[in-house]
Formats: sequence, C-alpha cells, structure tokens
Amino acid sequence: MKAKAWLNAVRLRTLPLSVSGILMGSGLAAMYGYTDWLIFILAVLSTLGLQIISNLANDYGDGIKGTDNEERIGPKRTYQTGALSRKELKSGIIISVIITICFIGTLLYRAFDGLPEYFLLFSLLGALAVWAAIRYTVGDSAYGYKGLGDIFVFSFFGLLSVLGTMFLFTKYLTLLSVLPAISIGLLSTAVLNLNNLRDHNSDIGAGKNTLVVKLGIPRAKQYHYALLIGSFLCITLFLLLSASEWQQALCLLAFIPLGLHLYKVTGVKEPLAFDPELKKVALSTFFMAVLFYLGFNNFL
Repeated sequence: MKAKAWLNAVRLRTLPLSVSGILMGSGLAAMYGYTDWLIFILAVLSTLGLQIISNLANDYGDGIKGTDNEERIGPKRTYQTGALSRKELKSGIIISVIITICFIGTLLYRAFDGLPEYFLLFSLLGALAVWAAIRYTVGDSAYGYKGLGDIFVFSFFGLLSVLGTMFLFTKYLTLLSVLPAISIGLLSTAVLNLNNLRDHNSDIGAGKNTLVVKLGIPRAKQYHYALLIGSFLCITLFLLLSASEWQQALCLLAFIPLGLHLYKVTGVKEPLAFDPELKKVALSTFFMAVLFYLGFNNFL
C-alpha cells in the first residue's frame, strides 16, 4: 500500500513534461555538433529529481494549508487522503533533495571538470532550482500562492532547462537558441495555467491567489491562447531559420493535437472539463521535444 501511495505522491504523469527542456537543450547542442550520453542521462535524472521534489512538496504544502479539499477536481493527494503522513512526506522530500543534489553534483563535475567558474555558477543555479521546487507551495511566503508560479515555471522549465542543458554540452549559447527555450517555457506555463483553471474554485476557497484567480476564467483562457500561439510562433521561427524542411515538418507535428486542444478549450464552461486537457498539452510538449531531439541527432 505504501509503495502505491508513494507512486501517487510522485505523480508519474508529470514527469515527461519535466524532461522536455532537457531533450530540447540536448537537441540544440547536437545541432551545433555536441553530444555526450553521460551528460544527457545525468541531466535527465537531475530534472526528474527536481520534479519529484516539487510534487512531494506540493502534496505536503497544499495539504497542510488545506488547499486540497473536497472541492478539488484533480487527482487526490496522499496527504489529503491520509495515505502518507506529514512526517513521511517531509522525509520523502529530504531524501529526494539529497539524491537530486548528488545527481546535480555528478552532472556538473562531468560537464565542467577544470572549469571552476562554470561549476560554481551552475551549482548556485541548481540550489536555486531545489529551493524553487520546494517553495512553490511550502512555507508562509510560498510563491505559488501569490500568482508567481507562471514566472517560475517559464524560467525553470523553459529558459534554464533548455539553455542550461545546451550550455552543459557546448559551454556557450546562441541568440537563436532562445526561441525553442521560450517555446518550451510557454507550453510548460500553459500546463500550469490549465491546472489552475481546473482548480479555480477550490483555490479561491483556500486563499491560493494563482494568476487564474487574479485574472478570472475568461481572461485566463485568453492568456492560455496567447501561450500556445506564442510557443508555436517561436518554434516555427527557429525552425525556418535553422532546420531543413523535414525537420520543420517533424517538430511541428506536435502542434496538431495542440491546435485541437485550443479549439476544445474555447468551448469549456466547467472547471472539470479542463482536467483531461492537462495531459494533452503535457504529452504534446514532450512529443515535440522528443521529435526535436531525434531530428537534430539524425536518428530519423
């Protein structure tokens, strides 16, 4: 029973989205002629660790604040149902932090051996990522309760994940590489926005002032359209400037389900209907990142 509870707390369905930035950044590095399987694997493990920390911390933070109540539409949390205690979740967070720090340290040693200035910079960024994963819902000043979640998701899942991964391989960045980083960041933010649209009513009752709560559902839906369209424009511009026609067609396949999703969201009236759309956007983002990675590594 405990194993099932921990799997629920880890929230496996959120993990593919978390590695999308790693795939995109690795694809960018390959485009410039850089590959390293150990860096890639360690980057994936580090990112999965950060996502698991975030998921456990969200379960813990929302649970003790009473945000996860009977009105919540999404999957039931382990603290909410009593499957895991407060002490167990706290221990899980601590263990996950230790393991993730080990992965990050090994990754940075592999990438920056002999480059202490880069090792120090990325160590600070890694520490900031761990802090952000925990403080989204944990603590009196949790930024997720102040409508700042979108900014952090865009920054960490988009800019830092994609550009940081590319830099691990190349030790430099290009202006052009910012476009796919923005694209992934906007799609990741769209997933969070859907989550907050779904939880709009329960978040209001719990005093969780997400951006959706501040905007209201009609304007939050318009914001959602802007995120998806902005992502499409950024990745399309990048592909037109740097990819072959088959690579362009390959990467843009993911926007077919996203286009259908956009049409679906326009007609949504009840928060419950946003829940199945979460998986569509998360998996489409992952699908695009996989195609990007495969295309620029010449696997297809």
